[in-house]
Amino acid sequence: MNSPILSYSGIDPGKEPLYIDGMSSEKNTQPVDIELKKLENRVDELITVCEKLTDENRELRLQKDDLRTDRNQLMQKNEQVKSRVEAMITRLRAMEKSH
Repeated sequence: MNSPILSYSGIDPGKEPLYIDGMSSEKNTQPVDIELKKLENRVDELITVCEKLTDENRELRLQKDDLRTDRNQLMQKNEQVKSRVEAMITRLRAMEKSH
């Protein structure tokens, strides 16, 4: 009369079971199901946040690359302007000496 789910007292097998397996009890699975659903929802939220952060990170890396390119171009232009100004100063000094 022993069942894998129910455990009877050895003294009087006709009595109510001393315990019922928690996984088979409908009453006990409801809170477990609720907690599992909460956990599932939280995991889904975390996955969504991770995907959002991954996309945001990708965009920021692209922006960084664009800014680095812009910075390099500005530095080159700055060097060109600096060379032109230095050339003008040299010509102006040469013109002063010749007069």
